[in-house]
Formats: sequence, structure tokens, C-alpha cells
Amino acid sequence: MSELPTRAELRAKETSAGPTIARHGRLKEHRPFRFILMMLVAVIGVVSVSSVSVAAYALWDVTSSLKAPVKLVDAKGQPIPQVGAIDGAFNVLLAGSDSGGGNASYGERGENLNDVTMLLHVSADHKNMTVVSFPRDMYVPIPACPDGKGGTYDAMSRQKINNTLAYGGLACTVLTVEKLTGMTIPYAGVIEFDGVIEMSNAVGGVPVCVAGDITDPYTGLDVKAGQNTLQGSQALAFLRTRHGVGDGSDLGRISNQQVFLSSLVRTIKSADTLSNPVKVYGLAKAATSNISLSESLNNIGTIASMAVALKDIDLNKVVFVQYPNHYVDGGVAPTEDAATALFSALQNDQSIALTGDTGVGSEADPNAPATDTPATTAPTDGSTAPATEAPADGSTDGSTDAGGTVDLPSTVHGQTANQYTCSKPFSE
Repeated sequence: MSELPTRAELRAKETSAGPTIARHGRLKEHRPFRFILMMLVAVIGVVSVSSVSVAAYALWDVTSSLKAPVKLVDAKGQPIPQVGAIDGAFNVLLAGSDSGGGNASYGERGENLNDVTMLLHVSADHKNMTVVSFPRDMYVPIPACPDGKGGTYDAMSRQKINNTLAYGGLACTVLTVEKLTGMTIPYAGVIEFDGVIEMSNAVGGVPVCVAGDITDPYTGLDVKAGQNTLQGSQALAFLRTRHGVGDGSDLGRISNQQVFLSSLVRTIKSADTLSNPVKVYGLAKAATSNISLSESLNNIGTIASMAVALKDIDLNKVVFVQYPNHYVDGGVAPTEDAATALFSALQNDQSIALTGDTGVGSEADPNAPATDTPATTAPTDGSTAPATEAPADGSTDGSTDAGGTVDLPSTVHGQTANQYTCSKPFSE
């Protein structure tokens, strides 16, 4: 098991892409159990994609079922302030730490990398929610980061994004994503292994479709083709697996995670979950017990306001997208034109529509129930052909329809929470 390089070593390597490889799927992991935690984002569509949101929505849902309240006033006879929806657009960064959180059952872990990094964006009108997943092996510039002692760590021109949590903590991960995307991120949190297990248990398991048997000795995953209800350690193994899905790469793992996330959102929004106080409180407890929040988010009023803002978002408007990237020696690099199209749309509060496929780790579920999926979402047959008119030359400029929706290039992968997909077993 290799150790995370020192900051001096990172500085010395910042201009090197690392060992040349034939493809991303052959990248050597820092250790056998490379974790890929994604949860906080599991609340997006109702409770939004963030564990923070899960707790928030749980609070909203329980309190909304109470009997008519008695109106109180303060000592001066003025009404007591009420919790309403947060004003305008907001962004939350969610990082998945592979430290194990001190749980000895995960073995000795010498690293603390953010192998999962997700940005949740909610539009100003609270009608659109986008969750962007950043590949762990993507080379990005890392800005100067606070060292926690009043000083700063040096900036680096080129390092993999998953080094930021170890280099300068959550604040460094936030600063790096802000620099990369141009977005202001006032809220953030870090979730550990146990959070995934407890959240999947709280909802009674998450149903996922698997296109073929998947086994992964690195994570302990063993699922059969067809529908599987995952919870506990198998849910965590499913989210962590890289060797078992797609082409064996982290990019395949991201699309595999989105299969789970979209199903989790549908499960949370289902009447069976939201009408069950035990499940609702279980979600809230699992989220709050396993997430380290930024000071800005460590406030029940802020979380409740986010929950109110998210409660009515349509599943078709909950979009999971992989940060636009392309292969380079030793990892991947941002595809700048496509990324500009994506984040310009988010900054301008425009809806985005996926025109490409769901990624190398997933495919359309052939037994999916009929849904009211608008024409501007990705093709339901899993193909890469755009469902709406995209640039004929496959360029990454992005087009905009009369309603203000930006069609992302077909090279950008992802899915909505309303799309039913299946995980694809590893294939050479």
C-alpha cells in the first residue's frame, strides 16, 4: 500500500503526468480499496442530492405533516420568524473521504483522499437541480490553500483533484472546484464510509438494476443480473466498485454511482419512504451523524431552508452529470469548451439537457416503467444520438432552445433522476 506523496513530492511532480498508460481503466489505485463515496448527493430531488439535503428534507417532511400550529409572538407582539425557502441559487460541495473515519473494519488506511467530489447546484427559481461529479484522476490547478495555522500551502499548476482533501482539507477542495468552475461555493461537507451504509439501511435498501452478474474481490461486491435491493455493506461495495463495472475506470464508476443515486432519489421521494416517520428520521440521523459540515452549513435553519427550496423539484429536472473530460497520460483532463458550456448555463440559471449516453458504466433499463421524460433529456435507448438537435459537427459549444434550455454536447455523460438505468459489468 503506497502512501500519499508529501507536499514536496507533489510539488516536484506537478508538471509530470505520471506513468504513461494505454487507457484510464488501467490506472493503478493508491490501494486495493479505493473508495468512492458519493452520498450527500443522495438527496437531490426532493431532498436533493446531498446528505445535507436528506436531513433537511426529512425535517421539512416531518414538520409539514403536523397539525395546524398555534401562532406565537415575541415579547413585543411581533410574529415569530418562520423558516422559508433559501433565497436564490445555491451551491453545495460534497466530498467523499476514503479515510475510513477511524472504523477499524476498513483496515489500516494511510490516506485521506477525496475520491468522490460532487457539486450540487440549485437554480434561483428552485426548479432545477444539477449534480456534477468530478473524476478523481482529473488533473487540475490547485490554488494556494489555507494550512489551518494562519499560513498557506503553495499553489500547484497540475495535480489530480483527489489530492486536495489531503493537501489542505475541505477548504482546499472547495477553492479548487471554485477555480475550476467559476462557481461560488459557500456550503460544503465531507462524508465517510459509514454514512453510505447507514443511509441505505435507513430507506430499507435501494433497488438497482444490473445488466449482468458483477463480482469485485477488491470491494466484496457480489450481485446478480436483474433487480437487486442493496443496503449495508453491499450498497457501499456497489458504490466503491471500479474493477467490476464498465471499462474498469473511475469514469465507469461515476456512471455506476449515478444508477444508484437516481434510484435513491426516487426511493426517497416515494410515498412509502416519506410517509414512514421511522425512515424519515433514520435518513436524517444517518446524514447528520456521518457528515462533517462547513460552519456555513452547520445550522439547522440553513438546512431546513434548503429542504423547503428543494421539495418540489421535478425528477426530470434533477440532472446528474460527469464533469466534461478526456483521457491523457496518467489520468484525464478537463474538456474546456464543454465545461464552459455546462457552467455558463448554471451561472446563468438556464436548464441543461443531456444529449449523450449515460456513460461507460451504465445503460438504459429495458424494463423501465413509462415515464414522462421530455424530449430534451438523454436518449432512453442508451445511444449516443442526441434527443434534441445538437451541433452536427459534435462540437462542444452547446446550443440553447427558445425556452432557455442548453443542450450539452453528446460527449458529456449523465442522466436524470427520472431515467431508469442498469449497471454494466466490467468488459475489456
